[in-house]
Amino acid sequence: MFELLAITWKDLLNPEFYINNGGLWVLLFIVFAETGLMVGFFLPGDSLLFVAGIYSEKLIASMIPAGTGSDFLDLVVLWVLISICGILGNAVGYWFGNKSGPYLFHRKDSLLFKKKYLYQAKEFYDKHGGQAIVFARFLPIVRTFAPIIGGIVAMDKKKFHFYNVVGCVAWVFAMLFAGHYFYRICLDKFGFDLKKHLEVIVIVIIVITTAPVLYKIFFGKKSGPAPVKDPYQNS
Repeated sequence: MFELLAITWKDLLNPEFYINNGGLWVLLFIVFAETGLMVGFFLPGDSLLFVAGIYSEKLIASMIPAGTGSDFLDLVVLWVLISICGILGNAVGYWFGNKSGPYLFHRKDSLLFKKKYLYQAKEFYDKHGGQAIVFARFLPIVRTFAPIIGGIVAMDKKKFHFYNVVGCVAWVFAMLFAGHYFYRICLDKFGFDLKKHLEVIVIVIIVITTAPVLYKIFFGKKSGPAPVKDPYQNS
C-alpha cells in the first residue's frame, strides 16, 4: 500500500507509481475520481491508462491470481472495469452539476461570477453537447468539468448518458489497447522496452492531449453570447 510519508508531487503525476503501489483498485478509483470528484483534475488519466495497458497482466493478476491466460482477455476485463468506473464518474459529475444548476442560474452576478457564461455554455451544449461529452474524455482537465457543466446547463439526461457511455468506452479502449500493443511491438520488433522510458512516453501523451485545448484557448475564435432560455426558470 501507499507509504504516505514518502509520497511526492512527482509520484502523484507518475502513472507507474499508482500501478506499482495501489494496483487495480487505485487505478479504478482514479478513473472515477477524475470526473466524479472535482478534485481529480490533476490526476494522470490518459497516461495512467496507457501504462495500465503495458502492465495489464500484473493488474489482472492482482484480482485473479491465476490470470485469464490471455493478453487479450486481460485487456478486455480491464476495459470493462475501467469503463464502468469512468461512466459512473461522469454520471456523478452530471448529477452534482444538475443539483447546482438552479442555484447558479438564479444567482446574481458578482466579481468572480458572471451568469452570461452559463448562457454561453447552455448554447454550446444545446448544439454540441454530445460531441463535447465524447471528445472531453480525451482532454485532460476538460473531462473533469465537462459532465459537471453538462449537468449545470441541464443537458438532456438521455443524451448525456448515451454519449457518456460512448465516450468512455472509446477513450478506455484507445488508451489501454494502444499502450499494450505499442509496448509489445516496440519490445518484439525493436527490442525497445518502454517500461524503461515511461517518463518520456508520459510527456508525449500529455503534449498530444493538451495541445488541442491550448490551441483553442490562444487561437480559437471567440464569439459573443447569444440569448438562451434559462433551463430552470420554473424551478
